[in-house]
Amino acid sequence: MNRFRLALLASLCVATPAFPADAPIKWSGWDGDVFARAKAEKRFVILDLQAVWCHWCHVMDEKTYSDPRVEKLIGQKYIAVRVDQDASPDLSARYGDWGWPATIIFAPDGAELAKRRGYIEPERMAALLKAVISDPTPGPSVGEEPDVAPASDANLSKFLQASLLRTFNDAYDSANGGWGSGQHFIDPDSMDLELELSGKGDRQAEAQAKQTFVAALALIDPVWGGVDQYSATPDWATPHYEKIMSVQAQYLRQYAQAHVLLRDPRAFKAASQIYGYITNFLRGPEGAFYVSQDADLSEKVDGEKYYALDDSARRKLGMPRIDKHVYARENGWAISGLVAYADATGDAEALKMAEGAAKWVFANRRIEGGGFRHDEKDRAGPYLGDTLAMGQGFIDLYAATGERDWLRKAADAGRFIGANFEDAKTGFRPTKKAEADAGAFQRSALQLDDQTHVARFMNLLNRYTGDKGFADMAAHAMRYAVGFAASPQNPLPGVLLADMELGAEPTHITIVGHKDDPEAQKLDLAARAYPALYKRLDWWDVREGPLDNPDVIYPEMDKAAGFACSNHICSLPVFSAADLTQVVERMNARNVLQKSER
Repeated sequence: MNRFRLALLASLCVATPAFPADAPIKWSGWDGDVFARAKAEKRFVILDLQAVWCHWCHVMDEKTYSDPRVEKLIGQKYIAVRVDQDASPDLSARYGDWGWPATIIFAPDGAELAKRRGYIEPERMAALLKAVISDPTPGPSVGEEPDVAPASDANLSKFLQASLLRTFNDAYDSANGGWGSGQHFIDPDSMDLELELSGKGDRQAEAQAKQTFVAALALIDPVWGGVDQYSATPDWATPHYEKIMSVQAQYLRQYAQAHVLLRDPRAFKAASQIYGYITNFLRGPEGAFYVSQDADLSEKVDGEKYYALDDSARRKLGMPRIDKHVYARENGWAISGLVAYADATGDAEALKMAEGAAKWVFANRRIEGGGFRHDEKDRAGPYLGDTLAMGQGFIDLYAATGERDWLRKAADAGRFIGANFEDAKTGFRPTKKAEADAGAFQRSALQLDDQTHVARFMNLLNRYTGDKGFADMAAHAMRYAVGFAASPQNPLPGVLLADMELGAEPTHITIVGHKDDPEAQKLDLAARAYPALYKRLDWWDVREGPLDNPDVIYPEMDKAAGFACSNHICSLPVFSAADLTQVVERMNARNVLQKSER
């Protein structure tokens, strides 16, 4: 499962000379020549993949990598590489399941010898380093990665769909809310699936979503409003205090959606708290958004002590570090979260902030062909995640504003993804080029989450534009996901969710009227707040010319009207927000009945 982590230094690719045996560790950044250097110097490579915001990364740096035994062993036989995982999405994607911190040891030829997850005490690290020197063969942590054969069909069979749904429900923690038995957080795909099922009348899914949303309120900082990354225990009572944009944006989006889907006032309060945090702490003066805020203030003041204080006491001590990099991917996530909040609450300022961030990223991170850089300068790239997140943000902005330029930008992003990341034989790669050309890096590190997110994005693009090329890319990504799901070991909510969306039309609402007409604006607000996770919204202002992909030829009206559409059939026009909600519900109910009859 994708989870956000990171490191301390490193975006620069600097060659480092051989280390004196008695010197402190000399860290270098990652570069494609690291294994050529390792061969020439007869050294192993140790990769320390960590995060600026990560408490245990700091502890490992302070205790483990400052230990004289560890320093000496690394100085004698290793090239030490330290990488900020937020700055390096390629390495983060490959080793995300091992961090953060993640420790990977390579042979000089790039073969993986050992992989370790989380904090390693000095004694264990010294023993590991010695063991690799004594026996440089792959250890038990380095298993064979199974080959995933893409399925011939892009759809789950009914049997496999039912099996995945059982596995998903079995993983639910009915005592505490959330999924699994260890660390607890709101898994994004799991909650999206619960919300999707809730919207279809599944009472079990609704109850599980509500229980999890209420339990996760314990992770929201009551003073500043940010969401802690996770609880180390299933009771949600042991928070890790780092505040990461991926988490903030996800919880903002999902609590806003829960506000309209589940009709729970606590969800509105939670969304408002998170909105306040990201706009007050993670928004830069130019309107774009930063990456994270550290879990700890310092070595002496950790997160548990610091975040127990009130606002004035915190500020008196100082502010935990904010990583002020501006990445396209994190801004795409923030845009989608802000749009969801604006849709659910009618907050025009939130929508304005989302548009401002999108304009800044487009002006400062765009690359030729419709894609996006990660940072101002990237070590490698381009990376799939940046263009995918921004493309989704553009679709969300189009649905919220009806401004067609956002849809054009989304379509450009989709074509860029197809041209740069699609592997004809498998799915979609996380980066255009490999991190290195040796050892483990000769095998592409395809991620299941990438395939399901690409499938959902391309499917929406096809629905909005009618461009079959996007439908083909959605199917290509899904064939890999279905092949992966053929022998599931874990719940795969993202696969189920993508399969459901690709197999059905979204709830489709079209507003007909001038965009400066107050009555049309009221209808648009009702359409945006309509409680459906999977929906398509269009706004036809006759002055702008025909829509790109209308279901029907809409009549020009004397006054603003709304239409509910499905299967190239639209309702009669309605002229009030209340009537629009009712006619959409009737259209959806008819579609469910027709599907059951088939």
